[in-house]
Amino acid sequence: MASTAAARSMASTAGYLARRAAQKERVRLLYRRALKDTLNWAVHRHLFYQDASDLRDKFEANRHVDNLDVIDRLIDDADAQYRNFQHPDPYIVPWAPGGTKFTRNPPPPQGIEIVYNYGKED
Repeated sequence: MASTAAARSMASTAGYLARRAAQKERVRLLYRRALKDTLNWAVHRHLFYQDASDLRDKFEANRHVDNLDVIDRLIDDADAQYRNFQHPDPYIVPWAPGGTKFTRNPPPPQGIEIVYNYGKED
């Protein structure tokens, strides 16, 4: 009888730890996405630093919440708020896919030879 109670206790502890790990990962990903999106809204770095500090304060305000259901609700609310205020035209690094310089100078096709002697006969 004692071994089954201990097994249930270990199973519930493992379930709790797995749920907390999943929540921590969701919060980490949400914070990173929100921080990157803050860069899209702030034109200058001094504005970004203030906005990033405000964002961090919002996340830190709920750091010590222990109830798993409340944490799930807070994450869902924050995710909905992030999607609501997401920038409509995010910044894309120019050489990344979708950027203005992506494949601007693509490599020559196979079989094309480039001669680097600039017209000088050897």
